[in-house]
Amino acid sequence: MTVRYEQRDAVAVVTMDRPEYRNAQNSAMTYALDDAFSRAVDDDSVKVIVLAGAGKHFSAGHDIGSPGRDADTSFDRRSVLWWDHTGRDGGDRRFARESEVYLGMCRRWREIPKPMIASVQGACIAGGLMLAWVCDLIVASEDAFFADPVVRMGIPGVEYFAHPWVLGPRAAKEVLFTGERFTAAQAREWGMLNRVVPREDLESETLALAGKIAAMPGFGLALAKKAVNQAEDLMGLRAGMDSVFGLHHFAHAHNAEVAGGDSLGGQDARSMRDAGKQS
Repeated sequence: MTVRYEQRDAVAVVTMDRPEYRNAQNSAMTYALDDAFSRAVDDDSVKVIVLAGAGKHFSAGHDIGSPGRDADTSFDRRSVLWWDHTGRDGGDRRFARESEVYLGMCRRWREIPKPMIASVQGACIAGGLMLAWVCDLIVASEDAFFADPVVRMGIPGVEYFAHPWVLGPRAAKEVLFTGERFTAAQAREWGMLNRVVPREDLESETLALAGKIAAMPGFGLALAKKAVNQAEDLMGLRAGMDSVFGLHHFAHAHNAEVAGGDSLGGQDARSMRDAGKQS
């Protein structure tokens, strides 16, 4: 099991459960998360969804190196109507897969009609940011740290490119240009986080906030969420993501052309982790 589901009163707690790999997200986890979110949406007794990560870290991002990496595995497409990536080559293959499991799924989850709260501790890196950013609120522990270091791969940010809207343009450029980690305190100052709490209080504080929200009318919450999402889209979020997704895949193709077929520009999970530690 890559995801655990439990209900606490009117709150569904969805927990990524690959702590031995810092909850790196493979396709199996993507679809397990989607199953859990669908279950919560369909359950009238659930008013709020909490997304958490088991162990020391929320998520180290996309799985690019664990034994459970399943990039070559076919999947049941749910977020976009496109052909299966297996059996395809080059940009066709990458575009098909990432349209579904990364950008498409994150957009699908952003539209969930129930409030979602990310409960973040430890590492929240690259693809981990995407998982937190699709949530409506983010509560982080004081030891949480964040980064999108994929410019080291020659790629202009992760697939769900919400950086300018979540961080503001100048902070987004600093995060991308340096690839450095930033702290929970810095993320709060930039407006990315709602609350920063001691690590030992993360679960209780998140659930307390979820409980307050759960006391509100469900349909009113759904409409309020939709209203804010629509305002973000009017500020260019969705169109901006579409344009950057093209740049993202142009970068993959460039890497593959100049780096002997390696679309990640010679980087792997270990090199990216070690570079982050030195930042």
